[in-house]
Amino acid sequence: MPDFHRPFSGFSVDNTERVRSFYTEVLGLTVTEGNGILHIDLGDDHSVIVYPKGDAHVPATFTVLNLPTDDVSAAVRDLADRGVEFERYDGMPQDEEGVMKGHGPDIAWFKDPAGNVFSVIAS
Repeated sequence: MPDFHRPFSGFSVDNTERVRSFYTEVLGLTVTEGNGILHIDLGDDHSVIVYPKGDAHVPATFTVLNLPTDDVSAAVRDLADRGVEFERYDGMPQDEEGVMKGHGPDIAWFKDPAGNVFSVIAS
């Protein structure tokens, strides 16, 4: 059996500079860059990579990154004040802020500037 060292995941974007600004300035995440690839710090020496695909980028239709928090509604209000628009999905019982409550952990979804889906989710 191979010995895998610290597996990680990644997703693509069309423009790394545009998303880097969003990830750091709007979301407050720690992002580093190496060889044109972004690394979002997930803590405990783990990260997810974000790689450029330019015009070949197709946004993910599933949640690529979940951001756990103690108070989803407060996080949603804060991010909305920073210009983040939350997604509404047919058939999902979301409140006026876009938070789904009472069907698993509280959760709300939004898209990054490249169209990938992120969530704010109760930890």
